[in-house]
Formats: sequence, C-alpha cells, structure tokens
Amino acid sequence: MQDIYLDKEKLNEIKETVEELGVSLDIQGLRDKVIDLEQQSYEEDFWKEVDKAQKTMQEIKSLKNQVKEYDDLIEVIEDLETLIDLVIEEEAYDMYKEIETGLKELSIKADEFKLSTLLSGEFDKNNAILSIHSGAGGLEAQDWAEMLLRLYRRWAEQKGFQVETLDLLSDTEGGIKSVTLLIKGYNAYGYLKSEKGVHRLVRISPFDSAGKRHTSFASIDVYPELDDEVNIEINPSDLKIDTYRSGGAGGQHVNTTDSAVRITHIPTGIIVQCQNERSQISNRHTALNMLKAKLVQLKEEEQKEKIEDLQGSYNQIGWGSQIRSYVFHPYSMVKDHRTNAEVGDVYGVMDGDIDIFINEYLKQKALS
Repeated sequence: MQDIYLDKEKLNEIKETVEELGVSLDIQGLRDKVIDLEQQSYEEDFWKEVDKAQKTMQEIKSLKNQVKEYDDLIEVIEDLETLIDLVIEEEAYDMYKEIETGLKELSIKADEFKLSTLLSGEFDKNNAILSIHSGAGGLEAQDWAEMLLRLYRRWAEQKGFQVETLDLLSDTEGGIKSVTLLIKGYNAYGYLKSEKGVHRLVRISPFDSAGKRHTSFASIDVYPELDDEVNIEINPSDLKIDTYRSGGAGGQHVNTTDSAVRITHIPTGIIVQCQNERSQISNRHTALNMLKAKLVQLKEEEQKEKIEDLQGSYNQIGWGSQIRSYVFHPYSMVKDHRTNAEVGDVYGVMDGDIDIFINEYLKQKALS
C-alpha cells in the first residue's frame, strides 16, 4: 500500500515539472500563434510565394507537434492520477502493474520533452547537414564510414525525419570515402550537433584474413541548413568554383554533364560540394548555401562579427577530437568520452539507437 503513495508522489513531481515547462514555453501563446498562422494560410494569395508558404506550413506543423507533445503528457498524467485514486479507493491492487508501467513510460517521455526545451539555439530547430569522412586505413575505414551512414539514416528514420544525399564519394573496392546528407526535421540540427567529432571503431576486421583486431576512424561534421533569407555577404573573389561530372549507379543513371559543383572559400580553406541534382545551377545554389552555413557556424565559434574576419586554414575536425568509441572486440561497448555515457548493446547503437548519447550531451551543455 505504501508503494502506491510513493507512486502518487512521483507522479505529482512529474506533473509539476511538465506544467512548469508548459509555462516556460508559453503553450497558450503557441496555440494562439498556430491559429494566427493557419488564418494566414487561408488567405487567397498565401501560395503566391511558394517558399515562404512552405516555411509557414512547416512552422505550423512544428508548433502543433510541440503543443501536442505537451497535451499528450498532461492527458497521460491525468489518466494515471485517476487510476491511482481508483486503486487507493477500491483497493484494486491488480491494476498496480499498469500504474508502474505507465509511470516508467511517462518519466521517459517527460525527460524527452524537457530535453527538447533545451534546444533554444538560433539554428537548433533547423534541418541539419551532416558529413562523414573516412580516416586513413583504406577499405577498413571506408567500411566504417558506410556503417555510420547507415546508423544516421536509421536514427533519422526512427525520428520521422527525411534524408537526402547531397554528395557521395564511394570506392570501387567497397565502403565510402565521404558523404554529405541533408537531414530534414524539426530540431534536427539541435540534436545532431552533438555528433560532431571523430568516431572510433575497434573490431576484428572482416577484411583481415588473419583475424586481427583493427582500429578505424571517421570524422563527422554537422552544421545547420540556413534559409535563403539569411543574408551573408561573401566576396565572390574569395570563391574558387569547380565543376565536375557526377558519379552514378551506371548506365542511364550516370550524369554525362559536369553538373557537380565544388566551392572553395579561399580565406578559410572551407570546401563544400554537391552533386545530388542534375542541374549545375541547382547544385551550385545548394553548395553555396552549405558554405554560408559553415561560415556562420565558424564565425560564431570564433566569435567574429563578420565573415571577412575569418582567415587561415579551416580545420574541419582535428583527429585528436575523438568523441566516441564503438568497441566490438574484445567486448561490446559504446562510450562517449565527453559525457562518459556507456551502452553495452553496440549493435543496437549501430541500428540508430543513439538518443542516450545525444540526451547526455544536451544535459551537459545545459549545465555548463
């Protein structure tokens, strides 16, 4: 009987936390904003500016999702309150297991909701551009880069995010040398910014006939996709623009024109490239937006006022900045070296289950 009162106390604590988050988010203000934006969408000339209209519709969807997440939590809390009162009044202890399960699920969802409120950075809500580069080591490192590509695709799929491949450099032997993805979803950058750094793999290599243990590295860079409305002044004379032939799957899929675009920002050494469209103009536009996003991120990191203040070689990710190890042998473990978060199920992690590392990173950043 004492346990049910402890559960009731725990539920009250969760309720208080969720309601405080609701106040800080101004849930009623978000409801009013949804109504205002929806009224705008009903106007006759709303779709005359398609890009602007699409952004408005995306904002409506995002706001609705945030409000729904809060409402769903409150609904679950109220249902559990009713259930606990029933168990106490009717002494219906056969329903106690249901309360325990409900509290565990509610606690997880409440923590996730709380973490989402930590994503308050200027670009946290934006789509994310994520690049994977294999380290030295040939086929072994390239296979590791391809494994990470699958990991992030699976993670995005579980979140309901969309993934587009902006650039891909594969190898005839196997694996990939580099890949750049556009991951579309609310708060995609806010979550994935935690993944920037060097990722280390330890395993018995399937490419080594002697069955020796190998260590491989891959670097991951993450930056936000910026809207066209973000105005950034870049001196055209600072850009070196190259075009080349896009890779393809063979046959009719191979692009026979030099539609792929590579842009180098000479003052910083930043290089971006795009080949996902058949049109050179489209690829150039996308690559330029990628460059702008990287320059904005670098400007903030170096606390510069203007892009022109950025000079010197851009070190994308130092190979010493190892953030996480994935060990398949002699034991199974994934460890984040920044937060010390550990998981024993390395195969689950490789299947996209990386939220524990993202969440611990966000918590650490919130406290720092």
